[in-house]
Amino acid sequence: MKKAVYITIISLVCAAILPQCRTHEEMKEQDTKVVIYQLLPRLFGNTNTTNTPWGTIEENGVGKFNNITDKALREIREMGVTHVWYTGVLHHAVIRDYTAYGISQDDPDVVKGRAGSPYAIRDYYNVNPDLAVDPAQRLEEFEALIDRTHNAGLKVIIDIVPNHVARNYHSITNPAGVENFGAGDDTTVVYHRDNNFYYIPGERFEVPDFEQGFLPLGGEPHPLRDGKFDEYPAKWTGNGSRQPKPELHDWYETVKINFGVTPNGEKEFPSLPEGYENRPYEDHAAFWKNQEVPDSWKKFKQIAHYWLEKEVDGFRYDMAQMVPVEFWSYLNSSIKMKKRDAFLLSEIYVPEMYRDYIHLGKMDYLYDKVEMYDTLKNIIQGHGSTDHLPGIISGLEDIQHHMLHFLENHDEHRIASPEFAGDPEKARPAMVVSATVSSSPAMVYFGQEVGEKGEGDAGFGKTGRTTIFDYWGVPAHQRWMNGGAFDGGALTASEKALREFYATLLNVTINSDALMGNYTGLHAYNREHSDGYGNKQFSFLRWNEAEKLLVVVNFDDRQRAGFELKIPREIITQLGLKYGKYQLSDIMGSTKQFEMQVSDSGASVQLTLEPLESFILPIG
Repeated sequence: MKKAVYITIISLVCAAILPQCRTHEEMKEQDTKVVIYQLLPRLFGNTNTTNTPWGTIEENGVGKFNNITDKALREIREMGVTHVWYTGVLHHAVIRDYTAYGISQDDPDVVKGRAGSPYAIRDYYNVNPDLAVDPAQRLEEFEALIDRTHNAGLKVIIDIVPNHVARNYHSITNPAGVENFGAGDDTTVVYHRDNNFYYIPGERFEVPDFEQGFLPLGGEPHPLRDGKFDEYPAKWTGNGSRQPKPELHDWYETVKINFGVTPNGEKEFPSLPEGYENRPYEDHAAFWKNQEVPDSWKKFKQIAHYWLEKEVDGFRYDMAQMVPVEFWSYLNSSIKMKKRDAFLLSEIYVPEMYRDYIHLGKMDYLYDKVEMYDTLKNIIQGHGSTDHLPGIISGLEDIQHHMLHFLENHDEHRIASPEFAGDPEKARPAMVVSATVSSSPAMVYFGQEVGEKGEGDAGFGKTGRTTIFDYWGVPAHQRWMNGGAFDGGALTASEKALREFYATLLNVTINSDALMGNYTGLHAYNREHSDGYGNKQFSFLRWNEAEKLLVVVNFDDRQRAGFELKIPREIITQLGLKYGKYQLSDIMGSTKQFEMQVSDSGASVQLTLEPLESFILPIG
C-alpha cells in the first residue's frame, strides 16, 4: 500500500474511532528522529580540574575548538546524536586582552562573569578568540570543526541572538558593504524605524549598583573596572529596560535591538496577508522580496546567510518570542530558500504564541519547556502526576512534531543537582518519555548522560547549573573525556551505566520507524481498567506500517509496579494485530520478556517494572 494512501486511511480511522490517536504528519521531510547534543566548546574540551571561583584561563583552563576531536565526535555520533549545538561560538564579550589581534578590550562593568555571557555578542562575523589555539586563526579553526563535525555524520547548529547585542558591539571582520549595528542610527531620537537601537537622548548610561556576590570579577581590581562605561546617549537594555541606569538583574550587559516596533508597540512594517499561516516558505519569501523592511531585519539576514555559507546547518534562536513574528517569516523563509533543510529552533516560553511562530514565523521547532519539561520535572521531583501528561500531549497534538523535548540545557538546573532531583537516575523514565512520545527532536546537554551535578560556585555562575559565564571544568564530563581520550575511562561504574542507558535509548530513537509515525495513548484506559497501574506509571503505543512499539515507564523511585497492561479492542483493530500470543522482548538493554495475549476483547500483558524502570517493547 502506498504511504500516502495508508496515512489517509489511518487519519480517517483515528478521527472516527479514537480521539487520542495521533497520525504521522506528511509535512515532515526527515525520515528519522533528530537528536541534539548541546555543548559549550569553552567547557567541553577543558581538562583542567582546578575550578577556582572567578578563575582565569591560566588557573581554570578553557576548551578549544581543536579539543573537539574526531574521536570525540564519533563518540557523540555513536551515542545516537544527529545534530551538535555549539553554544558560545560567536565572539561575545570576554575579560581578556586580545588587543594584539586588533580586538578592543571589554569593560568588566558590563560583562557577566570573567569568560562572559555567550548571549552578549560583540561581533557576529567572527568567533570567540578564547576558543582558538591561535586567535588570529580563530575563524579557520571553527571552520575546521564544522568540517570534522560533518565528517562524523553530524550537523552543526549555532546560536543567533536577535533580541540584543553586547553593549560594546563592534565587528572588525564585517564582510565588504556590511555596517555595524548602530553605525547609521540617528541618536537624537528615542526611535526611528531604521535605527538599530532605542535611545535615551540626553542621558548617559550608568552601570548598575552592584551587590556583594555580584561584583564584576568578584571584586578583583582591573584597569577598566571603575564603575563606569562610556555610552552616550544611553540605549535601552536588552530585556527592555528604558532606564539609563538599569537594575542589577536587568540584562545590563546588552542593548535591545529595534525591529521597527515603536516604543508604544506599533509595528512599522508590513503585516503578512490573511491566510499566510497556510502558505509555504516560498510564498513568504516572495512576499518579502518586494517589501521595505527595517534595517535590523536586513542585518540579521546578512548574518544568517554568512553562516550558512560557512556550512552551518541551522540556528538556535535566543528569546525568539521578544522579536516580531513577521521578522521570523522574513528571515526564515530567506534561509529556507538558500538551504531548504536548514534546522531552525526557537527558544520560546509563551504557549499562546507557539502556532504563530511555527506557521507564520516558519520555525521548524520550539522549546517545549513550559508544558512538557515543567511537567516531567514535577513528576521527577514527586510533585506531579503522570495524569497530567495526556492533556499536554493532546493539547499540542497539531504541532507535536515541532516541539523540542529536553530535560537539561544551559539555562536549567542539572538533574543530578539538589535543586532538581539530586540523582540522575530519577530522570530515566522521563528521558524515555521525552525521547519517544512524539516525532519531535530530543536534546541532551553535555554531561547529562554521565550524571553531571553542576556543583560549585564558579564566580558569576552558581551551583546547580553548569556555568556559562566562567572558566570552569565539568567533573563528570571530564571523567568521560579522560584526558582527551574520550573513552569514558575515568567514569565510575554508575556513570558508565547511565551513559549506556542514554546511548541505548537514543540509538533506538534514531533507528525506529515507529517513532516518526503515530501515537496512541494507553494511560487513561489503564488508570480506569488496570489494578496496580497508578499515577506514577505511563504507557503509550508508537506505530506505523513497518513497526509497532509499546512504551511503558515507572516514575516511582521506591516502589515496584506490577499490573496487567490492557489495550482496548479498537486499538488492536487499528494496529491490525491478529488474535493470539505475542512474545515481547525489551530493547532498552534488559533481557526481560513478556507475553501479550490478543483476543476479540482486546490485548493484555502482565508487567512488573522495578523502580525507575522503562520498557520499549516491539510488537510482532
